[in-house]
Amino acid sequence: MFTGLIEEVGCVLWIRMSDRGTQLQLTAPKLAAAVAVGDSVAVNGCCLTVSAHRGHQLTFDLLEETLDRTNLKGLRRDSPVNLERALIAGAPMGGHFVQGHIDCSAKAISFERTGEDYRLEVDLPEDFAHYAAYKGSVAINGISLTIAELLAKSFAVWIIPHTKRHTNIDKVEVGALVNVEFDILAKYVERMLARHTPDD
Repeated sequence: MFTGLIEEVGCVLWIRMSDRGTQLQLTAPKLAAAVAVGDSVAVNGCCLTVSAHRGHQLTFDLLEETLDRTNLKGLRRDSPVNLERALIAGAPMGGHFVQGHIDCSAKAISFERTGEDYRLEVDLPEDFAHYAAYKGSVAINGISLTIAELLAKSFAVWIIPHTKRHTNIDKVEVGALVNVEFDILAKYVERMLARHTPDD
């Protein structure tokens, strides 16, 4: 479990196929000093397990499902990635509960500055539209954000300068894919209603 508060922006060293499958290696001096092999780390919001650790370098194994569903497949050398360690019991809860289970990758429709803040509009796939709620929580590339506008086929969030400076959100270009995880509470409500709704 995570909070959506990014601790560090790491830098991709490589992503490649091998007999062991697909692996991702990145450098993250701050985070590497606080994690060990076997620990969970959210990489662009996707929960991954540290499979190797050497100095400032962290290595992760990637499943085919992860590559199919997230924007990690598009990473290249020097790509910036948002990083967060798993939530520790008793630690302050500053964002919202983020599982690290990406629902979908969606296209950025627009990213514009308005005054001191920034508005990011993201495509809303029809299969996930029922999870989106006005003023509801959403994680984009692992960042805890609030849905400020809910449109017919998209939604928008507002981003403060601090978030833009300390995450990779400022590198998002129109047409690029971002990882989206909708609020877990919406999924539990859907499940409960499905279990208690009589069949037609």
